Amino acid sequence: MGLRQLFTRSSKMMGVDLMELIRGGKSEVTKNEALNIPSLVSCVNFIANTIAMLPIELRSRQDNKAVLNDKRVWLLNDVTGDTLDAFQMKKAWIRDMLLDGEGYIHIQYNLNKVNGLFYVPSSKVGVFESIDPIFKSYDIRVNGVVYRDFEFLKLTRDTENGVTGQGVIEESNEMLAVAYNALRFENNLVRSGGKKGFLQTDSRVDDATINKIKAAWNKFYSKNSENVMVLNNGLKFTEAALSSVEMQLRENKEANAIEICKIFNLSPQIVDGTCTDEEYNNGIKSAVLPVIKAIETALNKDLLLESEYKSLYFSVDTKSLLKGDMKKRFEAYAIAVNKNILQIDEVREMEGQPPLGLDFIKLGLQDVMYFPETKEIYTPNTKEWYKLEGGEKNNEG
Repeated sequence: MGLRQLFTRSSKMMGVDLMELIRGGKSEVTKNEALNIPSLVSCVNFIANTIAMLPIELRSRQDNKAVLNDKRVWLLNDVTGDTLDAFQMKKAWIRDMLLDGEGYIHIQYNLNKVNGLFYVPSSKVGVFESIDPIFKSYDIRVNGVVYRDFEFLKLTRDTENGVTGQGVIEESNEMLAVAYNALRFENNLVRSGGKKGFLQTDSRVDDATINKIKAAWNKFYSKNSENVMVLNNGLKFTEAALSSVEMQLRENKEANAIEICKIFNLSPQIVDGTCTDEEYNNGIKSAVLPVIKAIETALNKDLLLESEYKSLYFSVDTKSLLKGDMKKRFEAYAIAVNKNILQIDEVREMEGQPPLGLDFIKLGLQDVMYFPETKEIYTPNTKEWYKLEGGEKNNEG
């Protein structure tokens, strides 16, 4: 047996396939492998959890008031009819979209009434498209059963046909492979006790001896065993020095985490919980709001009847997303109320408090009101009216 063979076998005994690491590790990662990357999971959970917590409203286009007695609102926010509740359904739907490029929810109809919403994993869904690139059409199949496009809520990312898309695992697979290989490499170092090296001998080693060495090595690094290994005469272990890449493992992990956060348009500070209000708001605007808009569009397209398109629309309530801390929020409310941008009851509604029935607009006596159409000025403090004619003021009493 040559030195190269002995080197390869000894490296595998330590739980480290060094020849695979030399070749660069895995060139592609699967979804299950990618979900081992902490920064990826944190980014996906931040977006999915943030949106899944928000209530979905059905509103009238005429007066913008919420429609409360519609069963679809109840299905989207509370009980779906599925084994998943509304929060779990929306979170799984968004996760599939981010990772796989498409998320699906089956709509159970009874005539024109929606009776239930059922999440279907994207891996269980097959899409069969027509060959016409202009007038596109498709069928959806689940377990061999054919469904029409209007029987599913479809949430897609970077789509070209409206039903399938490209997720971050496919789009940034090489970047994720780097992070995953670094994770495996760190795991292998821990399993091997941080030791790498060569088993050297001047004479030929037969298979029986190699098997004994492997068994002794595994026992040496196994838990709850004696950490003693005896090397026979002529067999010695030479430790290999750690490379510069290994010495900078922590720096590499941090750099990989930053690059993965960029995929989702998030800052690393949001993921690790050290972000400022400005960083948080920027993350909401760049990473969360685009997904919310995609959800609203999907709901309006697939969950409304054609006769309802001009009268109703679905909206995700985002008022709580950009509130910031209490002090800054209430200071902004004070300015809005003083400038008559908002009224007190409107502010109370935003904060989830019952209205007080204050249906008046507060004006200061020091204010002067000008009416552009009639060119009149009224001073509440003196109760006087003035009409501008030819640039002069005439007191009409």
